[in-house]
Amino acid sequence: MDKLHLMTVFVAVAEEESFAGGARRLGMSPPAVTRAISTLEERLGVKLLNRTTRFVR
Repeated sequence: MDKLHLMTVFVAVAEEESFAGGARRLGMSPPAVTRAISTLEERLGVKLLNRTTRFVR
């Protein structure tokens, strides 16, 4: 995945405060969104989102 795509996924998830919401907005599956965020976090070496059972921040 290229950096622009990963950043687009990150912005959608952050704005929707949800992996499922970000996935819906981008027309992706929730597992694909989760993988994209994990890939971005690994590449940057930092945790970008705080996850709970109800939302993402």
